[in-house]
Amino acid sequence: MAGDLFYPDGSAADFVNCYGPTWGRLGARKRPAPGNHEYHQDGASAYARYFGDQTGDPTRAYYSYDLGQWHIVALNSECEAVGGCTENSPQGQWSKQDLAQHPNGCPLACWHKPQFRSGANTGNDPGMRPFWQILYTAGADVVVNGHDHDHDYERFAPQAPDGIADPVHGIREFVVGTGGKNSHRIFSTPKPNSESRNVAAFGVLKLTLRREFVPEAGHNYSDSGSDVCH
Repeated sequence: MAGDLFYPDGSAADFVNCYGPTWGRLGARKRPAPGNHEYHQDGASAYARYFGDQTGDPTRAYYSYDLGQWHIVALNSECEAVGGCTENSPQGQWSKQDLAQHPNGCPLACWHKPQFRSGANTGNDPGMRPFWQILYTAGADVVVNGHDHDHDYERFAPQAPDGIADPVHGIREFVVGTGGKNSHRIFSTPKPNSESRNVAAFGVLKLTLRREFVPEAGHNYSDSGSDVCH
């Protein structure tokens, strides 16, 4: 879950009364990353209390775990709250060490704010480039982001941290902002390497051995395919 888990703020009451009866029913299967809306409430304190040690050190909210042959890294894109997002920041150093300790898995990373996006009123976020550089150096395959929660989904072709297409070593990014916030924006001019976009349907990104966007009932947008790990 790529942050901004409900709106408008990540309050303790809403975690219990709104999030808990819905996505909370998935129990320990859910693995979150925090968004900026979680930090509207006293440094994401309600988020930390609700998920507890499931997200590692609550003062950092970045962690990793293994899922089959995949190594999943959940990062925190609220950089000011965790000492920055540069390669030499505490989170950057931790990420490099964590990925070096898991050289045999297929790396997938999840965090809130995307580096690349075509959503209207938004743009590429260069502050996330250090994350990309660390992951690219480690041979990561997939990045999942949110933040464009005004009803849009976007898939990019594999690319390098500088946005140059790289079908051999590049990372494929998914921006999944279709969780349910009832507002609509349109896409601006598609960014380079953007391959598929949707603003019609809410839905979730289902990742198994191949990807598949699953729309809400009544919509027929689909996006699916497969690839191999680096």
